[in-house]
Formats: sequence, structure tokens, C-alpha cells
Amino acid sequence: MPRYRLDIEYDGTPYAGWQRQAGRHSVQAAIEQAVEKFCGEQLSLRGAGRTDAGVHATGQVAHMDLSRAWPADTVRDAVNAHLSQAGERVAVLAVTVVPEDFDARFSAKARHYLYRITNRRAPPALEKGKVWWVPKPLDAAAMHAAAQVLVGRHDFTTFRSSQCQANSPLRTLDRLDVAREGDMIEIRASARSFLHNQVRSMVGSLKKVGEGAWTGADLKAALEACDRSACGQVAPPDGLFLVRVDY
Repeated sequence: MPRYRLDIEYDGTPYAGWQRQAGRHSVQAAIEQAVEKFCGEQLSLRGAGRTDAGVHATGQVAHMDLSRAWPADTVRDAVNAHLSQAGERVAVLAVTVVPEDFDARFSAKARHYLYRITNRRAPPALEKGKVWWVPKPLDAAAMHAAAQVLVGRHDFTTFRSSQCQANSPLRTLDRLDVAREGDMIEIRASARSFLHNQVRSMVGSLKKVGEGAWTGADLKAALEACDRSACGQVAPPDGLFLVRVDY
């Protein structure tokens, strides 16, 4: 039974998230339905990251097993044709035949996220739904400097959703960089794995630093409090993208 890796991009706006959910449409379900229309097989697709409702991806990875060996390009083109026909905002960028021990979730060595903030008085028109609009001026340099206190291995309870199902709040954050390009502030986060809402929670707290409401010391105190109530505003899903998974 051949195993296929799928590299996927999607606009998460109309979906309830990556994971299949009863009574709600998800990215996973959209692809599974397209696969069934292509080859008649009902399957469960395993993704590298369970992105939340409204979160986007340019580099999601998933795997699936099919009973018949199809050419990889045929799988890609057929699944995309059915996704397009159904009006889905999902595209399979590439399909690759992989060893049977490849697992999109558990074989991953690192996940990379990008969060985008449009920082200007005028609201976004072309990128509405793909950025967090913050009209108040933000100091990106201060945000980047403060962000470094979060890099490393910590108890991230403060930046973890109360619904998080992870066994431990301990995570190693490899990178958290903040940079400005004109009106756009980009925040890039990398780690082997993240807690539920961790990136959005960190971004919301960094916004407080950027607007001058918090200092780097305040952010460090929030981290060390290990208390969800110490977290700043959780950033909306609009600006968050899963951009790459390393194997």
C-alpha cells in the first residue's frame, strides 16, 4: 500500500481549522472528500499541524495511504481538480511517494510559522483576512528585543490555550524574530512543536510591547508567572500562516 506525502496550501478563512470536525467543514475533510471522488477511497489524512479556524498555510504537510499505486502527479492533479470543482480554497502543491514509516506529524523535526501585522492607520483592502490590522504605531525593534526572552526551553503555560491537550507545557522555542518592512511587521516562530494557541498568544503579548504598554521585563514576568491570565490579548487567526515543516 503506497504512502503519499502531500504539500498543501490553503486559505483558512472559511474553514473550522485543519482537523475534521462533526458538523463543520475543515481543510482535512475537503481533501479527503476530493480523494474519495478521485479514486473512491475513504481515508483519514494525517497532517503535520492542526491549524485553528481561520489560520492559513503555505507549507502544510500531510500523508495518506492508497490501495493502488498512482503516479504522484496524477494524484496531485486529480485531487486539485476535485478541490477546484467543489469551490474549496485549498491546493495540493506537490505529491511525493514516501517510505511507509514516514509520518507527517511524528516525523517532523521543526515547524515554522509566520504572523503578519499590517501596522498603519488605513485598514487592509487587498489582504483583509490575511493580516492583523493594528492602526496604533508599533515599535518592531522593541518587540524583537523582548521576544528573545521567550526563545529557549520554558514552561509556556502563560501562552497556552486552556483547551490545550498537550501532556506538558514545556516547549523549546528555537526562533522568534520580529522585523518591519514598510507597513508590514512579520513575526517568525520556529520550534519542533507548539502548544495550542502558543504563537497567537505570544504575538498578542508582543503587541503590548510594541505599543509601549509592556516592557521586555513585563513579558519575561508573564512567561515566568506560568499563568494564562498573565497573557496579553490573543492575536486573531487572520495573520497566522504555517509556512514550512522540516523532516
